[in-house]
Amino acid sequence: QLQACGGGLVQTGGSLRLSCAASGGTFSNYVIGWFRQNPGKEREFVAAIKWNSRHTSYRDSVKGRFTISRDSAKNTVYLQMNSLKPEDTAVYYCAAGSSIITSAQRMSAQYPYWGQGTQVTVSS
Repeated sequence: QLQACGGGLVQTGGSLRLSCAASGGTFSNYVIGWFRQNPGKEREFVAAIKWNSRHTSYRDSVKGRFTISRDSAKNTVYLQMNSLKPEDTAVYYCAAGSSIITSAQRMSAQYPYWGQGTQVTVSS
């Protein structure tokens, strides 16, 4: 079970850190992804990390602003979001899946396990 938290309301240029914790298991050998979604729109990929290798990937619009990382002691993945923009406003979800090749990490269908969403709102 995945538990996501850390969302909130911030002004443009502000920062938030989202957390995704696994209960009842570990992230070892998994890819953990962050996705976001607005009403009426498709869920879109934000970032992903391979737990074992720590290899990361990002959508272009968040590169240089967002950082995905993991803490093995806490079995938690973080998404540090800096320089937030109004277009970052969305419900953010964390997801996990095993054996996801790099080229498929951006596809939400590759992730069988999902946490509840956490709302991020960036005011202009």
